[in-house]
Amino acid sequence: MPTIIAELCQNHNGAESILREMVFAAAESGADYAKVQSMLADDLTRRDRFEEGRWEGDTQVAIKRPYRPEYERLKPMDLDDDAHFRFVETCREAGIKPLTSVFSRSRVPFLASLGFDAIKVASYDCASLPLLRELKENFSHLYISTGATHDDEIRAAAECLGNHPFTFLHCVTIYPTPLDKMHLARLKYLRRFTPYVGFSDHSLVARDGIKASAVALHLGANVIERHFTVLKPEETKDGPVSIDPPQLAELVRVARMTTEERRDWIAREIGDFSQMIGTAKRSLSQAELLNRDYYRGRFASRVGDDIVYNWEDRPVIIP
Repeated sequence: MPTIIAELCQNHNGAESILREMVFAAAESGADYAKVQSMLADDLTRRDRFEEGRWEGDTQVAIKRPYRPEYERLKPMDLDDDAHFRFVETCREAGIKPLTSVFSRSRVPFLASLGFDAIKVASYDCASLPLLRELKENFSHLYISTGATHDDEIRAAAECLGNHPFTFLHCVTIYPTPLDKMHLARLKYLRRFTPYVGFSDHSLVARDGIKASAVALHLGANVIERHFTVLKPEETKDGPVSIDPPQLAELVRVARMTTEERRDWIAREIGDFSQMIGTAKRSLSQAELLNRDYYRGRFASRVGDDIVYNWEDRPVIIP
């Protein structure tokens, strides 16, 4: 059966009571994993080109995302070490497996101590080979998103992991992603590297519901990761691309269908889905390249007064 990951992201707004509610709601809806993001505001990096953004003539070459407002937005949503322990315990209480995304190498030892059976790597670190090497030594399975990643980097990541079990997740790093930009044909391409492939869905829920996820399942996705919330869409930054408990329950139901049942459901609820297929091999769009430029290196490990990015083959020693 396909694995369903309820991506809680920061839809908890830093409130552990909301996080607990989301965990139980995800479990009751039938998801396999409840996933948080182990990012810390103090690991955010300041890079000059994003303070005002940059243009070359009429072409934007760097987005505007100044450090201080972003730090102040993120800091209240930090999940400290104690909150991570409580999250794992809540998942056990609710009967759902815990999962998290790692954003800096300095967090690997702590996260490895929590007993996760797997770890998630965000798109912008698919090519961070030092991080991948450390993760495969500490976790039995890696879920790796491949959005905004070049094909040669995907190949290098697969070679780095070798026979260690991993899943490549296709996604498009445009938020939200229009259905005609989904390029679900990438699932077939990713299967060249691993028998385990999946889809991380960033479509606009109010407009597209779970259509893209259902088609990805129809095309053979082993895993679906979908942002999830118990709040109203306008109450969190990721709310517009997050499904609610009834929608998650419907996604789980579609995932548990037979091939014939799912085909009939898609014919009835979606109809023609050819616009979602796209191409298996393609160049990244300008929007994806801009997002790649900002998010790759957004977080890093601090070693004294120095910064070590996840792709740098330098030691990160934790005191």
